[in-house]
Amino acid sequence: YDKRLGHVTVVVVGGTGDLARKYLWQGFFQLYADQVGKGHTFSFYGGGLSPSEKGTPLLFGILKELACPQELSAERCTLVKDQFLHLSKYHQLKTTEDYEKLSQQIKQQLGQEGMVEAGRLFYLSVPAFAYADIAEKINNTCRPPSDAWLRVVLEKPFGHNLYSAQALDKKLSDQLKEKEMYRIDHYLGKQVVSKILPFRKENKKLLDPIWNKHHIERIEIVLKETLDAKGRIQFYDQYGVIRDVLQNHLTEVMTLLLMNLPANLSNSMEILQNKLNFLASLQHVDNSNAVVGQYQAYNGEVQEELNKTNDYFSLTPTFAGVVINVNNAQYEGIPIFMTSGKALDERVSYARVLFKNNVFCIQDPKNVQCKSKQIIFYLGHGNLQYPAILVSKNLFKPELLNSGDWKEVTEYKDVNVLGLPLCDYYIQSPVTPREAYCELISHVFLGRKDSFISAEGLLASWAFWTPLLEGLSRVFPRVYPGGEANGNLLNFQLQGHQVAFSHEAVVNVINPSTEDNFQVMQGKYRSSEMVSAWAQELVERLASDLLLAAEEAIREEGQFHLALSGGSSPVALLLDERCVPHTETGSNFRSIHDLLLQYIHIPYFNIHPMPVHLTQRLCVEEDGGPALYEKEINKHVNGSNFHYVLLGVGQDGHTASLFQDTKLENDEERLVILTESPIKPHQRMSLTFTAINRARRVGVLIMGKSKHELVSQLSRIKGESSKYPITKVQPKTGTLIWYIDYDALLG
Repeated sequence: YDKRLGHVTVVVVGGTGDLARKYLWQGFFQLYADQVGKGHTFSFYGGGLSPSEKGTPLLFGILKELACPQELSAERCTLVKDQFLHLSKYHQLKTTEDYEKLSQQIKQQLGQEGMVEAGRLFYLSVPAFAYADIAEKINNTCRPPSDAWLRVVLEKPFGHNLYSAQALDKKLSDQLKEKEMYRIDHYLGKQVVSKILPFRKENKKLLDPIWNKHHIERIEIVLKETLDAKGRIQFYDQYGVIRDVLQNHLTEVMTLLLMNLPANLSNSMEILQNKLNFLASLQHVDNSNAVVGQYQAYNGEVQEELNKTNDYFSLTPTFAGVVINVNNAQYEGIPIFMTSGKALDERVSYARVLFKNNVFCIQDPKNVQCKSKQIIFYLGHGNLQYPAILVSKNLFKPELLNSGDWKEVTEYKDVNVLGLPLCDYYIQSPVTPREAYCELISHVFLGRKDSFISAEGLLASWAFWTPLLEGLSRVFPRVYPGGEANGNLLNFQLQGHQVAFSHEAVVNVINPSTEDNFQVMQGKYRSSEMVSAWAQELVERLASDLLLAAEEAIREEGQFHLALSGGSSPVALLLDERCVPHTETGSNFRSIHDLLLQYIHIPYFNIHPMPVHLTQRLCVEEDGGPALYEKEINKHVNGSNFHYVLLGVGQDGHTASLFQDTKLENDEERLVILTESPIKPHQRMSLTFTAINRARRVGVLIMGKSKHELVSQLSRIKGESSKYPITKVQPKTGTLIWYIDYDALLG
């Protein structure tokens, strides 16, 4: 570490904000109390956008409330706190001129008092979008002389995916050297987390034989919160639980648990390289490896705090469960269960390594040898209420961490921790609890880079998580009530290589008919008729209803006009078409021809595929394909009113080829338009809602477990929502019937 003695200038940018008030100034007061009289001198600046007359009372209101460190007597604390307040000052930091004035003030003080400068520490407690601008100002105006150090602390979030993290890294690295940047993850300052590597090192001989796939059954890394996101929605709705917690805090814990042990725990470079090697060994994760949820009140909070209309629905998850696998010989096949959520039943955080137990107990199941073998890195709260490392007594007696600030716990409360009473564990705990920010601020001062996130480590973590985040961006989170009422709704399990919720989510949309008929149920869904059954029975019922509608139309008018949509529904459903030639497999008409039309006797002049392939071109506006098809509808379909329109629904709520971003304002009277899909093939032709809503009957078919969260979400929406185009299907004089199979309805 850099031991150069002299004067240290601390600047907290955003020094009157919430984080500074709750944690940072307490951390810097602790640093000052630890270092006073040891050769350094200090000055502290709280920087903010407000002018001095407004910012100064705010800052000193915060500083006067600081708590005394436990190791100081009341008398000593009063003296140290007075000195700290005397050395502290507010400074407006808004423009480049403000930073220049700060730099001049620092130089002036050093000159007047004849002090040697050791370094300058800037803590950026501001939104991430301001980092690059402030880094540029610091670089251009506030750099210390070349023989003094500069350290700039950055708070998460560092981007919201790989690409934005790369862009931010590029902007910052143009202004600051990597050795000058300290990207903080406060989890690395938690006392238990900081002792994971020392614990593994101290107990290497005991752990080496069992720290592998032959002995470890599973690993759990958990952060549960009882709090909701209220008051933080503006930030939270952009990020969600995976970006907020899993990508950083829990990934760091996993890495410390499973990375190769460095030969030297003081070698920051070796630790960072071993972290990178571990992250590179993780298997790719996608939607099949994760489940997501959202507490019930969240969407209302979003509408209120972001001024959204009542038809706005956020897909941001507030709960996630992910199972991760490592692709190396040591850990291959060990599932790592990683989970976090808000509005859960308790506040607790831990990492648990559960070992295989091959003992079978005939008579004494309470014997410790018959119980779970596990090591728990317990970060606090929950039943135990204090941070600790617990090793079950049927595993081994661990070495006591030899730093002098840890103790063995021998007095046990009458509580259970993850299935075992405390008396069944060897327990170690910190002698004096220290706040994570106090620890990390001390490490910044000492220049300890191993407690912080490197640029390479940050990008490696984002590279791992970004594909999953992209895959989940259109997935409907399971809605949960919050707190104890969640029951087993969020339990998830590994089924082969896939992750799924363990229990069905009950959607309150069924009003069963009085008939004792378990095969087909009728009820109400979104204020319209609903038919529900298992897939086979549902398709048979739909076919029967279509036949009855056809017979009725032919009886009354001598003809029956049916419009079918394309898609992945098991019944070949054409009121939309992909812009590919009809002979290609991607064509909806080709699908309907192969699955339906070639088997029934319909004269070909009665079949009207959409004209997507005109003048050797696909879906070109100038070719007039929509107008041509609209003319055909007007010619053949009485009043342009189809007798029956059969629709499917995509997982994002689109129907036919009408998507969330489809602009229809200027096409209200048109029956056919060209649209663009977010997925390939992008070019589509589709009937409009005007054409669909003129129909005598509209059937909507939804099938499969993958549509369950969509069904849940749609049941909560009253009326129309621009986010879910299917909600705009509202026949003017006809009837709407939902056909939903039990997989989609019940999950």
